[in-house]
Amino acid sequence: MMVLFGRQEKKGCCSNNWSWEAMEKAKKAQTAGSLVKVLGSGCTKCRMLKANAEAALEQLGLDITVEYITDFKQIASYGVMTTPALVVDGKVVSYGKVVTTEEVVKILKDVID
Repeated sequence: MMVLFGRQEKKGCCSNNWSWEAMEKAKKAQTAGSLVKVLGSGCTKCRMLKANAEAALEQLGLDITVEYITDFKQIASYGVMTTPALVVDGKVVSYGKVVTTEEVVKILKDVID
């Protein structure tokens, strides 16, 4: 049964376990946890972005762990359709490309200051 505006549990076309509850949990996970997150599927570009983010944090002398999220539900809850994506302080600051270490440093300085 299709409900346009209701919040009934539905099955998605790509996954048999999609539900509004799972989406709500993923949305809550956006603000929980670490300051810096990399969203990706596990591909080479996603791993490169994670390495650049870790290098930027080290360069700034910040003892922060980069959280690497590969769960599609969590990635979708950020509104990201193209990975890799960089999330800082709960906000998507870059997606669809690998930002350099220097660019991540600049982004982090803007957020921290």
